[in-house]
Amino acid sequence: MADIKNYTLNLGPQHPAAHGVLRLVLELDGEVVQRADPHIGLLHRATEKLAESKTFIQTLPYMDRLDYVSMMCNEHAYCLAIEKLMGLEVPIRAQYIRVMFAEITRMLNHLLWLGAHGFDCGAMNILIYCFREREDLYDMYEAVSGARMHAAYFRPGGVYRDLPDSMPQYQVSKIKNARAIARLNDNRQGSLLDFIDDFTQRFPKYVDEYETLLTDNRIWKQRTVGIGVVTPERAKNLGFTGPMLRGSGIAWDLRKQQPYDVYDQMDFDIPVGLTGDCYDRYLVRVAELRQSNRIISQCVKWLRDNPGPVITDNHKVAPPSRESMKTSMEELIHHFKLFTEGFHVPEGEAYAAVEHPKGEFGIYLVSDGANKPYRMKIRPPGFPHLAAMDEMTRGHMISDTVAIIGTMDIVFGEIDR
Repeated sequence: MADIKNYTLNLGPQHPAAHGVLRLVLELDGEVVQRADPHIGLLHRATEKLAESKTFIQTLPYMDRLDYVSMMCNEHAYCLAIEKLMGLEVPIRAQYIRVMFAEITRMLNHLLWLGAHGFDCGAMNILIYCFREREDLYDMYEAVSGARMHAAYFRPGGVYRDLPDSMPQYQVSKIKNARAIARLNDNRQGSLLDFIDDFTQRFPKYVDEYETLLTDNRIWKQRTVGIGVVTPERAKNLGFTGPMLRGSGIAWDLRKQQPYDVYDQMDFDIPVGLTGDCYDRYLVRVAELRQSNRIISQCVKWLRDNPGPVITDNHKVAPPSRESMKTSMEELIHHFKLFTEGFHVPEGEAYAAVEHPKGEFGIYLVSDGANKPYRMKIRPPGFPHLAAMDEMTRGHMISDTVAIIGTMDIVFGEIDR
């Protein structure tokens, strides 16, 4: 009987290393990939179509659910697009809060990526280490918005509310006694800014721990060095952005090249790779964790010294305060109109992009003067990366395919939209 050499294999969609609902049809020669065909559309949310029947403010929470590990960065691009169309001025304090939370979100994203990517390649401990810090970052989300994931905190014209003066405390339970709880609450005695400041001082040591586990680990390097190499020219031609592009040695970062909010006031570096392989992209993201920490500590310092409004005073776009809404008829009407009808955006089109943790996340809005978008188009960072799957995996082993999916940092909510 003749040996069957070439065969086709389904990887996913129900597969722990497929990062969601990716169905990858692999054409194999033994264990070597000859062709990789990504099948998408298994998580289609119709976000772009739903936006056409929702007011501008009602569409905002859909942004959180596109890339559900980079929630506030998605909201950021959407708010910037609306502000561009309306010519809205955002208070400076709100801009600093946005930048701080955009970087907290970048940390959240990169920590999940690092834990999951390590786990995919066989490193178990790194996931537990990364999730230890993610808990603190989720607590920051919860303190400011009331939700641990889908925050809906950024608003056109600023942010939902100012930073709270106190942090939620752990309570004594059957599991933990008073002494253990007191230790957990030690850094929660002050405001949210105090808690974030404490975190930024502790965080560099945690990143050192991740690097101790992986950076010079012989097995990790065998799994990532020389895998999925993309040259700088090819990375540009394929439409790569973010760490995928910077890993190939191109120092392109929208926070530096096209700064938005107060990124032009921040002091940080753009880490770049040398060879464009999985290992370089790992090093770039770990370095970005350190740079994000720098930006957050700068924001904390400024926010401590500069109180002020955190959302526009145009009550056609942002709701009046609860107090004035309950004492003034005019403010009550503003509040009622805003949450029933929404605000009308002038005719025109606008594109706004942010340096999302995964790359360039853009929102293209077309308005016909109504209270709903006429059209909304999302430019997800993961889509061009996944499109390069065939090129990056060809000639590699099946096990390398998992490392390449991991290095792309893919979330399907934004790809299928």
